[in-house]
Amino acid sequence: MLLSSALAAGDEKPTILVFGDSLSAGYGMEIDQSWPSLLQQRLASLGYEHRVVNASITGETSEGGAERIKSAMQRFAPVLLVVELGGNDGLRGLPTTRLYDNLQKIVVAGRDAGASVVLLGIRIPLNYGPRYSKAFEATFRELAAEEDVAWVEFFMHDVAFNKDLMQADGIHPNARAQSILLDNAWPVIRDALPVPGQAAQGVAK
Repeated sequence: MLLSSALAAGDEKPTILVFGDSLSAGYGMEIDQSWPSLLQQRLASLGYEHRVVNASITGETSEGGAERIKSAMQRFAPVLLVVELGGNDGLRGLPTTRLYDNLQKIVVAGRDAGASVVLLGIRIPLNYGPRYSKAFEATFRELAAEEDVAWVEFFMHDVAFNKDLMQADGIHPNARAQSILLDNAWPVIRDALPVPGQAAQGVAK
């Protein structure tokens, strides 16, 4: 588990927990190049007091996430949970019904612990079969609708099919892609947070 450098003993700033896999864990690069680290920088530059905790694990599946979500919520008590999981389920061809159930458990656990939740949608190549690929993509849309969760339709938009933004394995985005990933995730994250300077007055954005 990789934790943001902003995490320090006694730090009582409101926490944003990024709960994902290698797409968020900074795989193949320095952790301070990853999009969650860039998120921390953007928040600070815009006057947000939030700290970002990156609890993403390379190779994580939705099942693994479902197993550790309650302990993560207890440990970090985030005000916002950013869920970025599912890619490894797709690469392994795991049933989409299982993906749905696991993601739903994560969303519900986040809400039950008092956090707002946003979901970053993932797609897989059509060479996994059009039926499976479409069912996989629909999982995120259907879950977002069922749980009334703000979501990003395709987290890897403008990255996944650009070789210049991908590592040699063709699966993981490189350091140059991280700012684009942040831009893709930013609208739902921003909209889930209070306007800087107004949180104390309880004014919603």
